[in-house]
Amino acid sequence: MLPAYAKLNLTLDILRKRPDGYHELRMVMQRIALHDDVRVALAPGEGIRCRCGAGLPEDESNLAVRAARAFFAQSGVAPRALEIDVVKRIPACAGMAGGSSDAAATLRALRTLLCPEMDDAALERIGAQVGSDVPYCIRGGTVLAEGRGELLTTLRSAPRLYALVCKPDFAISTPALYARVRVDALRARPDTDGMLRAIAEGDAAGVIARVGNVFEQVLPEAFSQVFAIKRALLAAGAESAAMTGSGSAVFGLFREKAAAEAARQSVQIPGAQVLLTEFV
Repeated sequence: MLPAYAKLNLTLDILRKRPDGYHELRMVMQRIALHDDVRVALAPGEGIRCRCGAGLPEDESNLAVRAARAFFAQSGVAPRALEIDVVKRIPACAGMAGGSSDAAATLRALRTLLCPEMDDAALERIGAQVGSDVPYCIRGGTVLAEGRGELLTTLRSAPRLYALVCKPDFAISTPALYARVRVDALRARPDTDGMLRAIAEGDAAGVIARVGNVFEQVLPEAFSQVFAIKRALLAAGAESAAMTGSGSAVFGLFREKAAAEAARQSVQIPGAQVLLTEFV
């Protein structure tokens, strides 16, 4: 089994609409301890069999299956029959890269099994064909991500912080949210440059103070519970709170584990998953 770690967006900014239809992003991504487990094994016969449960697709729409297909298409290794087993812990449709992380773990496993000489850069290029977050999930750690999210700059590890993550019982469509973005109308942007300085200086307070996500500015009224969750986390002692990715999960940051644990006991969000994790 390989761990497939979730991520949080410490900052997420949308700079412009690109000629190719995508948006130009600038964001700081952070790996957290919460993870799925992924097992990839060579199998007799033909095809790729995926088991992940949790009501998630196990066919060609599953990112782990797509990652395996991309690996065989790009590596020069002849396709093999595979069994992919995923133990899910990362909430689905949360903005935490659960599917992308499973895809990244699948690629890492296939490299180990079939192409150990492949370097990380080549693996990340394959991952970029599967999804914009997959290259980051291959690399992990604390990273500045630009472009569509595939242009990565590894940073000094962020200070150890604890995150209380609340995933409400609804999903937010990423394409629909992007369709609502009018870049010139975004009122406030996260201080990504300040975040980079705080990380470089090991300044936990500076990291906490600069958390932000412009997607919050374009959320439809139907998803206003995101803001109620932020208020609940702050009231419970979080020093900052934000939605991660395109949601719908919201996280609050704490410097002390005891404070985060106390908040976990006190935060009551009907229908939500509440998970305590930390930066790794």
